[in-house]
Amino acid sequence: MWNGINRRKFPRANYKCLITIKRRLTAKTIATQTENIGAGGICVIIKEDLGLFQGVDLELHLEDNRPPVKCGGTVVWVVKKSEPGKKGANLYDTGIEFIDLRPEDRERVSEVVEEILKSQRRKK
Repeated sequence: MWNGINRRKFPRANYKCLITIKRRLTAKTIATQTENIGAGGICVIIKEDLGLFQGVDLELHLEDNRPPVKCGGTVVWVVKKSEPGKKGANLYDTGIEFIDLRPEDRERVSEVVEEILKSQRRKK
């Protein structure tokens, strides 16, 4: 298990929202949902290995009724998993660090994360 979680600068929250990932220098895009999100990056589970340190372009649709957040990203970790119920099929748990995220967009992401974390604390 990847233990980089203990070294994160930004808190993460479980949050599913639509994200489009475009591998740089190609026309291929992947539309999926985030697994978790923080002001420093996101985690997604996808059906292909993008490659460690691969540059990507991101479009993140936060559920705050505002335009999508657009920025670059770098794949910083990938964990290969077997896809449940599909023999020989794999999924890739992928961590992507935000690159060139505008300060106002980083603040938006931080606000979403903080609201989710507050809500979770109230439920305890």
